[in-house]
Amino acid sequence: MRTFGKANKLEHVLYDVRGPVLEEATRMEERGMRILKLNIGNPAPFGFNAPEEVIQDMRDNIVNSQGYSDSRGIFAARKAIMQYAQIKKIPGVTMKDIYTGNGASELIQLSLHALLNDGDEVLVPSPDYPLWTACVNLAGGKAVHYICDEQSEWYPDIKDIESKITPKTKALVIINPNNPTGALYPQEILEQLVDVARRHELILFSDEIYDRLVMDGLEHIATASLAPDLFCVTFSGLSKSHMACGFRVGWMILSGNKEIAKDYMAGIDMLSNMRLCSNVPGQSIIQTALGGYQSVNEYIIPGGRVYEQREFVYKALNDIPGISAVKPKAAFYIFPKIDTKKFNILDDQQFALDFLREKRVLIIPGKGFNWKEPDHFRVVYLPRIEILEDACQSLKDFLSTYKQR
Repeated sequence: MRTFGKANKLEHVLYDVRGPVLEEATRMEERGMRILKLNIGNPAPFGFNAPEEVIQDMRDNIVNSQGYSDSRGIFAARKAIMQYAQIKKIPGVTMKDIYTGNGASELIQLSLHALLNDGDEVLVPSPDYPLWTACVNLAGGKAVHYICDEQSEWYPDIKDIESKITPKTKALVIINPNNPTGALYPQEILEQLVDVARRHELILFSDEIYDRLVMDGLEHIATASLAPDLFCVTFSGLSKSHMACGFRVGWMILSGNKEIAKDYMAGIDMLSNMRLCSNVPGQSIIQTALGGYQSVNEYIIPGGRVYEQREFVYKALNDIPGISAVKPKAAFYIFPKIDTKKFNILDDQQFALDFLREKRVLIIPGKGFNWKEPDHFRVVYLPRIEILEDACQSLKDFLSTYKQR
């Protein structure tokens, strides 16, 4: 029988949004059970709201946001993004180099479909945000995972990247700040990554959606600011920094050596026109969001919710026998390591299922982020401290008697 579709290419890399653990959680909820969801970076259910001025701006603009916009986006939105690129020291960005999207996710998919032919390879970090691996595969390419080293603050292993470059390698993906580890890459590491791309003539894709959620007085550096001679595509949006996930407001910025990417940019233009435009009411808030008061800054300093919740969860997890974790510097995720020998864990998916069924807490195992060993899981620390305290105590109680069979 003739069959259609690409689901077989995606099944093993879409664990973060579907899969046995999430499906079981859904079944449990349908039976009336209450599940604590620490599986997705969605701020709204935990009391984080979009800034009032952003909501008001959308209300005020909704009447004038009817009809399609330019496929790249409305003028005011792209102008604000261009000015933001200037602040981030991304060189040579014009209005034509900016595309708005229904979240950065749409633009990641679009940019890979415009680039890849069957069999082309893209270097993607492990652990990764699984959308990258899925979109590479869906576009007919092959995601080649390079290791991020837990012993070195989860920074990319440059030697491992070098060892995996072949004549088919077309691009290098950098996720900074990183999901799921919360790592923030310093300039030295970024310069090494840029140097690899330069020597091997690779496109740089830099996913920087968490660039405004950086703690401890550290600074986020845009990858493209270090690579004026390379072709770079930078992704960002308002979902995380402005707690506006459901608004679906993202963008991508093309920069650097555009001369070598004329055909690729033409492909991006074609695909952008095919989807007509992104959500116009969503675009209307970009200027206010980027130019106004940055309320996110209140969350990421001592006393702020994200900062204090990170401090709590980092200590609480490390206090559990058999669990260790590197302290995240950004975003709102932590990627703890579990002592697989202590608990006889051979399958991290089974571990997450067992924990869910016994304690009704939903986490995502490392497998969901293309991490090969069954020794990690991701925790979203958006809930308030009292909820995180209950979750960590549940994990501690669970592990006190757990042995995988």
